[in-house]
Amino acid sequence: MRADDLLTVGDVAHRSGFAVSALRFYEREGLITATRTSGGQRRYERSVLRRLAFVRAARNIGLSLEEVRQALDTLPGGRTPTKADWARLSKAWSARLDEQIRALRALREGLDSCIGCGCLSLRRCAISNPSDVAATRGVGAVYLPRPLTEEHGRH
Repeated sequence: MRADDLLTVGDVAHRSGFAVSALRFYEREGLITATRTSGGQRRYERSVLRRLAFVRAARNIGLSLEEVRQALDTLPGGRTPTKADWARLSKAWSARLDEQIRALRALREGLDSCIGCGCLSLRRCAISNPSDVAATRGVGAVYLPRPLTEEHGRH
């Protein structure tokens, strides 16, 4: 690969929308790789932009960094992943996205009355949560649909 085919950290930050500090973090975490110039400057192959787009999409649907790493580890080494590689990898998201869509719809339908926090601050909550029975169901917004209350390992 020619040196002029490689992107600087600034180029990648600009093109990906990630801060330079995030790129360094993702490199330390093994999600992306860079080569170094003789002066120690990072250089990235263009294919890193697709990996970063995957990282952003995965994080936006709630995948943890460990889940992202495991998914990226399934991609072939030594070549740029193909459309088929990416389709195979993202297929596993389908059920999770469907579950989140159902949960968000349920949340939208309930927003005009209560978001399930158990706070008793609204008159309607006093009816829905008499004697604060929500407190016995656990911490947080116990009436929210489950996919919206789980962390999925996010930090």
